[in-house]
Amino acid sequence: MAPEDKNRATAAAILPLVGGAANVASIAHCMTRLRLGLHDRSLVDDEALKALPAVMGVVEDDTYQIVLGPGTVARVTPQFEQLVEEGRATAPEPAAGPGAGPAPAPDSAPASAEELAAQGAAIKARRKAKNATPFKLFLRRIANIFVPLIPALIGCGIIAGLNGLLVNLGWLPGVTPALAAMASGFMALIAVFVGHNTAKEFGGTPILGGAVAAIIVFPGVANIDAFGQTLSPGQGGVLGALGAAVLAVYVEKWCRRWVPEALDVLVTPTLTVLISGLVTIFGLMYVAGEVSSAIGTFADWLLSNGGAGAGFVLGGLFLPLVMLGLHQALIPIHTTLIEQQGYTVLLPILAMAGAGQVGAAVAVYFRLPRNESIRRTVKSALPAGLLGVGEPLIYGVSLPLGRPFVTACVGGAFGAGFVGLFNQLGDTVGSTAIGPSGWALFPLLDGNHGLGSTIAIYAGGLLIGYVAGFVATYFFGFGKDLLAEFNVSQEPAPSTVAAHGNTPAATAPAGPAGPDSDGTDPGASPAKAPAGV
Repeated sequence: MAPEDKNRATAAAILPLVGGAANVASIAHCMTRLRLGLHDRSLVDDEALKALPAVMGVVEDDTYQIVLGPGTVARVTPQFEQLVEEGRATAPEPAAGPGAGPAPAPDSAPASAEELAAQGAAIKARRKAKNATPFKLFLRRIANIFVPLIPALIGCGIIAGLNGLLVNLGWLPGVTPALAAMASGFMALIAVFVGHNTAKEFGGTPILGGAVAAIIVFPGVANIDAFGQTLSPGQGGVLGALGAAVLAVYVEKWCRRWVPEALDVLVTPTLTVLISGLVTIFGLMYVAGEVSSAIGTFADWLLSNGGAGAGFVLGGLFLPLVMLGLHQALIPIHTTLIEQQGYTVLLPILAMAGAGQVGAAVAVYFRLPRNESIRRTVKSALPAGLLGVGEPLIYGVSLPLGRPFVTACVGGAFGAGFVGLFNQLGDTVGSTAIGPSGWALFPLLDGNHGLGSTIAIYAGGLLIGYVAGFVATYFFGFGKDLLAEFNVSQEPAPSTVAAHGNTPAATAPAGPAGPDSDGTDPGASPAKAPAGV
């Protein structure tokens, strides 16, 4: 089967299991997940979806997220969008109204409309209670601003790494300036993209957000004095752009309320750019510049002085942060460090959490020799885990079992402590982009002592994370009762996990939408383990 036919077949298999084209309100994708806005969540067949060969797992939040993995999701999404368009062309839209959803197929129709509405209300209430806190909603917005930029960051980061290698080797001197321009062009204008996405996320006109943020990178600001200092192009970076665009949204909304409709097209854009621009130049650029400098200084100080201890804590806590959605607060910090230093020193340390997860999963495989169901899940999810896609291992293996999730964190802590130690000794290990982890991070590595040294330290951290996660899980990941319960030939029921005080697979918590469990793509609320666990 041709690759395009395979991707279309995957999309065609998914569509009826999410309620058909009429049930799909919105379609988007991040690095690993197909994210669907649905009119009626009760029409989704979770178990059938998880049984599809291409589906690694499902995650539920404000959008319904189907984990397909990197590369695959980018190819399946266009096919899915096309099928939805074709389906909408031959079927009416769902009726609007409270609790109304698309008309279900006869073979999946609920007993009554009242029952359908009650199911939808219960699902909505559970999701709101777990995920609609103001702080998590704010983090979700931050993720929605920065996650669309990740593909460009990855592409430009790899080109920057290739260019650095060629320069160090003295090869192709006529080509390296062109590669440098390709790698640096996006970063030089990243503030504009952040401003555009921020205005879009906060309900303003995206191009006005981009226009105000563009002031930050305009070379002419070097002729302006603010707070007794001459401004520098790019001062404040992405944080300044974010603040400027949010301000522009509020100014624009204020203008929409007070400016007569006849003058709106002229007055509102002018006042938005004028007021927001003046505040940005004579306030935000200076303040954001100070904050950005403080972030870079603190990160350098933390790893220079904390070293192994700081790495141990960061690596050990990262998986729980992902489950709570708090890792999304790190996205603008990573981006700021890349803007300032050319790489983020935090990502290679945090990536060790995925190594601990891989080691823990391998230990589970050997500790449960009779449970073919879980062993199949480990074998199918392990390649993705090695490449930094952690959801299948987390939701399908360690988190439903409970204690192996904790021992996976231990493995990540040891790997991160190793990388942190070398940072303290002066061998900085960084990543030129955010998104990948695991083996996929190798092409993006950079540091201050040459590429060979940087790669060796990162590889050593991964190896220690694998070994520590394996050892901790093999010897401490199972109690006697739990081991006896799961080391059987038949597939265990989810209730057997709950009976031992561990997190049930059907309600494994995750954070709000954003970067994935490896820090790349945003997680969500109640996750459900892939079939077979």
